[in-house]
Order: sequence, then C-alpha cells, then structure tokens
Amino acid sequence: MAQTIVTEPTLEPVTLAEVKDHLRITETDTGSEDSVLLFFIETARRYCENFQNRAYLHQTWKLILDGFPRAAFIRIPRPPLVSVAHVKYYATGGTAATLTAANYYVDTDSQPGYVCLGYGESWPSTTLRPDAGVEVQFIAGYGSVASAVPTTIKQAIRELVGHMYERREATDVKQVYEMPWGASSLLWQERVVPI
Repeated sequence: MAQTIVTEPTLEPVTLAEVKDHLRITETDTGSEDSVLLFFIETARRYCENFQNRAYLHQTWKLILDGFPRAAFIRIPRPPLVSVAHVKYYATGGTAATLTAANYYVDTDSQPGYVCLGYGESWPSTTLRPDAGVEVQFIAGYGSVASAVPTTIKQAIRELVGHMYERREATDVKQVYEMPWGASSLLWQERVVPI
C-alpha cells in the first residue's frame, strides 16, 4: 500500500499573523522573518498531519494497492474522507478500467472512511498486474477554509512553529530537542493509528 499526494492544500490552517501573535512578534518588526515563519508553518503542518495520519485542509490523495482486498471494503487513510474521485484497476497488460460508482458506496462518516461494495457486488475478477493493481483517488480534509480545522490542531502547529523558530538547529550542547510536550499531547487526542 502506498499513498501519494496529488493536489496540496491551497492554504495553511494558521496564518502568518496568527503565528506572529503567538510568538509576540510586534508590528514594528520589518517582516524580515516572514519567509522563515511561512516555511515553518508549512513544515509544522506537514509534521502534524503525518503524525496524526490525517488531512487538515482539502487535498487530493492517491492510494495504491497491489490488489483488491479480500474484504468487501477498502479502508481509506488520511481522514476525514470527503469523497472518492475514482477506483481504477489495471489488468496484467496495463490496461486501466474504472470501477462503476454504482457498484460501491463511500462511507465518509467513519474515521477512517471506506469504499464499500454495494449489496451483492464483488470486486472485479480481472487478473491484475503484479503490483499497484488498484488505485483509489480521494479528497480528504476537514474543509476548504482554515476555520474548519480543530483549534487543538492549530494550537499544536503554532507551538511547533514557535519551537522551530526558537531552536533553528536540531540539537545543542545539553539536549536533543523533540516535539514540545504541549504539541504532542494535543496531537495525540485525535491521532489515527495505522493498521
């Protein structure tokens, strides 16, 4: 199983202004640190998403499986699941086919979400290529605006940005720096543990 991002989110869950407020950077600052802070915001968001195995703002992903599962469902990583664009499968010659959407339904209420076969349906019996035989493209995320992201996640991102801003290197003479305890405890609340 592999996951690949197709379309990144178009904005971040926290703004530069919110981070500057959190770090107590005043308006008299010339903005010389803005590019560094923007980089830290993106880095912190990616770290938090990967730690929680979630998507925060709408983004498109591709899930690759070697074959169809034995079960009547495919578990979709990176909740919350918004929608499934397609389920494709590739025959041994590499010919692609798309599973008819009427043959399955998408469970967006469960976390993680699922693609579930409809009643009386079964996965195609076509012999698939040896690996990467099934592709599910899906959209995941809490919403398309930053206000849709839970406040605990936003606070964890702000704390991580502050941590990176104060400690620009991974270590110093006395201590190896890890994720701050506050950010860690916030992220563990809704972490999806991979199976």
